[in-house]
Amino acid sequence: MNFLAHAWLARGGSDDFLYGNLIADGVKGSDLSAWPTAIAHGIRHHRRVDAFVDRHPAVVSARRRAPAGLRRYSGIALDLVWDHFLAVTLWREGQDVMLIPRCYRLLASRPAPARLAAMMPLLVEQDWLRRYRDFDFTCQAVKGIGRRLSGANRLAELTPWLADDYSRLAIDFQRLWPELEAALGDES
Repeated sequence: MNFLAHAWLARGGSDDFLYGNLIADGVKGSDLSAWPTAIAHGIRHHRRVDAFVDRHPAVVSARRRAPAGLRRYSGIALDLVWDHFLAVTLWREGQDVMLIPRCYRLLASRPAPARLAAMMPLLVEQDWLRRYRDFDFTCQAVKGIGRRLSGANRLAELTPWLADDYSRLAIDFQRLWPELEAALGDES
């Protein structure tokens, strides 16, 4: 899962808990004692969500369908695709109205960990959380992450597969999301 999914799953918690979920990918290590308690709890929650998703049969199946030689990178691409499907769902149901401005307010008003510091202002200014509804934007985001990794942009190489497998990925998301939400949703 990516930013939007982590935010949705943490929406019932305090701002600190939500913020911890949003910045967790920029925090390394298990020692979270430097963080306020609620933020550390959010970081741990984010990590539990990631572990749940990585082990889910729908995700395992999707990763097996990824092109050979690129499966190692497929989890990153799938995290953004799951946000795409969630963004479409939340928009269709009108449920993104309160959550996204809250996320942007938190991200704009607090310093991000160094690993995310350059990206967070762009995420807010360019309205990424809403723009994930657009599959082409999501694919551009996948390619953008690939440009930040060393070596060839393997993530960019995955975008044709994401487009070709879109219908099956939508079904995978429909299997994954309710189970994830039931297991770890709205925890605070």
